[in-house]
Order: sequence, then structure tokens, then C-alpha cells
Amino acid sequence: MEKSEVDKPCELGNQIFNDITVCLRNSAGGCKQFFYKPSVLEAKSKFFANQLSHPNTSRCLEIQCSEFDFDHHIDFLNSLHLPVDSLLDSWKSVKSALGVLQVAIGLQCEEITQSCVQYLEAIPWEEKEEEEIIRVIPKLGPMAMPILARIRPVDLNATKDVLIAAIRFATSVAGSCPPFGNELKISAQEQVEYMLGEDEETPLLTGDAEVKSEVRRGISNKFSLFQKAIFSLHLESNPTSDTSEGVLQNLTDLEWLCNILPKMDLMRDFVSCWVDISDNILSVMEDSKFDSSMWGLKFKLIEITAKVIDAVGYGSVILPAPQRVQLLKTWLPYIGKMKPLLDSMCDEEMGFPHKMDDDLCQNIEGAIVSLILALPSNDQAEILAEWMENDRLRFPDLSEAFEIWCYRTKSAKRRLVEGGLDTVDNNTISSDLSI
Repeated sequence: MEKSEVDKPCELGNQIFNDITVCLRNSAGGCKQFFYKPSVLEAKSKFFANQLSHPNTSRCLEIQCSEFDFDHHIDFLNSLHLPVDSLLDSWKSVKSALGVLQVAIGLQCEEITQSCVQYLEAIPWEEKEEEEIIRVIPKLGPMAMPILARIRPVDLNATKDVLIAAIRFATSVAGSCPPFGNELKISAQEQVEYMLGEDEETPLLTGDAEVKSEVRRGISNKFSLFQKAIFSLHLESNPTSDTSEGVLQNLTDLEWLCNILPKMDLMRDFVSCWVDISDNILSVMEDSKFDSSMWGLKFKLIEITAKVIDAVGYGSVILPAPQRVQLLKTWLPYIGKMKPLLDSMCDEEMGFPHKMDDDLCQNIEGAIVSLILALPSNDQAEILAEWMENDRLRFPDLSEAFEIWCYRTKSAKRRLVEGGLDTVDNNTISSDLSI
């Protein structure tokens, strides 16, 4: 349309005498006329009431809008004819109601504004609609804010109550929940992990004594369920897939705990429990009846043990030296034995899913070396001697720890004396560190 046509003055249509013509124009040249009794415009819109209050007001009022919101203005102007009790049923979509709301607020129409707010506050939103609402509504002022009620942050106590309830489901403290089975537990685990994501409220939740108490209760419950499951596995002469699946599911839940506990400074509770039951776990898993089966279970044990060794080896969890020695002596031979077995299964079976990949192996080796080097030197010597005497020297590779131990041993007395220690008593140092 030519610019002259766009700027052409509004011509009155076939309206009834004394009607007001509202001429809607958009930036692309679109034009549409609407006819109203003056009393309707004055009652429905403060904007129109103000326009009509001027003595020399034309019988034709022009409204300019963009091409984008042209349809929303049409919906709004059509709605001016509707009685109040019919407005709510006239909105057909979130997009339309949101567009009309912006027009209604701009033209100061309280009835249509309230109707749009009521509709948008109650109707379900799709994800893209929600994002658009969040973008638009804060710009529209207090009248539109009730729309955002469903996504406003709740107070900390309410958040804490929801988190505690989710933790109970996630750690099975609340028991099973038929007919949902594991679905509710898995969903609760996902939401707990999300709620503990980094934001300004996270420290208030992770540091709360009641939340920590519930998590500790969950840790205890999960370890209890795991021990019962693995003991049942031990008792069965021919374990069924259901039994092994139950043990694996409990291990998966323990692994999930490993992901959230560092955020709450509770990893020590997990590590202590794992060290305490490690001997019992391996007494079951090293039964000859499992020599050629339970690969998924064996692999998951290594993954969780890797997280435990990482936490202890790099100092995230502080344990006395005897417990660190126990952890290494328990799991180092098992990991060394399982690595070639799992590799062999990968070679024999196409698509074997339980492979110890390079990242996992490097993480385990690094954490074990760090853990060994933080032990008293006599304990280091004992562990390294056992490692070298073992015929499985391929994994883990402790040569770095051995080299550092050799250097320390050769120069130990000289370095300590130079540091100001007149006499060196290995037994005294070791016993002091083990307290």
C-alpha cells in the first residue's frame, strides 16, 4: 500500500448516527474500522473516555499499531462489545490472551485486563508460552503480576519441606509407592539434584540441620537395603535376575547419593559406611559362583569405589590412616583383578557395556597414587610391596607412587634433621598419625 493511502484520514463508514468509528491502522498499511456507542467506549476504556472528553473530538478515532500486534488489537476491539460475563470464554489461546492483555493495559480497559489475567493465571502453559509470559508480564505492571503466581519462589521453609519429602522418596525412607514403583523414586532423585543446584538459596538448604538429618537417615537406609540385598544374593545357590537387579538398583541409588553428598558436606558419612562394609561386599562378590556373571554389579562396585577413593585420596574426606590403609588393602587387589577380566569380556562380546574406559582408569590411578602418598611411609612400603609381588601389574600403575616413596625413603632422615628434628622415630610418627 502506498504511503499516501496509509496516511489517508479515516473515512466514516455506514455507522448509525452518533456512533464513534475506531479506525485501526498498522505499520504495513492494514486498516480496519469498528463502530461503538460513545457510552460503550467511555465505560470500557479510560483511554477512549479521555479522547472523547475533548470538545472538538472527531467522530473517528485512529489507533496505530505494529503489524505484529494488529490481530491482538482486533481481538481487543471486538471484545469491547461483549458483556463482562462472556469475556472469559472468548479467549482461545495463551498467545491471544497475552496479546490482548498488553493492548488492554495500554488502552486502560480494566474489565478486559482482569479477564485476561484470570484466564492466563488458570490455563496450562507450554514451555515456550511460559518463557514468553515471563518475558512480557513483568513489564505490564502490578495488575498483571497474579499471572506469575505459579512460578514465584516459595519461602525457604516451604522449599525445605518439599526437599525433605523428595529426599525420603529418593532414598526409599518413605517406602515403596505402588503402582509407581521406581518411577517416583527416580523422579524424586532428579528433583533433589535439581533443587541442590547452585543458586543463592542452595547454601541455606544444604546447611540446614533438618535437611542434613534427613539425608543421613537416607544414607543409613540405603546402606541397610544394599546389605540386605547382597546378603540375599549370597544365600541363593542360583541367583535369579530379579535378585541381582535388586542389588544393582540399590548400588545405583548409592551412586546417586555420591553425586549430591559433596554439595552438603556429607560425603564422609558415605565413605565411612562404604569402608565399614567393604569386606562383606567382597566376601560375597568373590564367591566362585559369580566368577563368570554379575558383570554389571562388579563394574558398578568399581565405579562407586572410585568415587570413594577420589574423595579420600584428594582430601575431600578426611579419614584416620588405619581406615585409609584398610580402604586400599580391600579394594586395590579387587580392582586390579577385575580390570583385565572386564577387558577380556569386551574383547569376547561385541557391545559389552561394562568397560573401564580411559577416563575411569586414569581417575582411579590418580586417586590411588595420591592416597598412597599420604599414608605413613611404612604403610606405603607394605602396599607397594604387595603391588609389585602381584602378577597383575598392568593396572593400576603405581610406579609414580613407588618413585616418590623411593626418593622420600632415601632422603627422609636428612630432610627431617634439616627441618630441625634432632631424632627421628618412625614408630612414634606412625602412631601419632593413626590417632
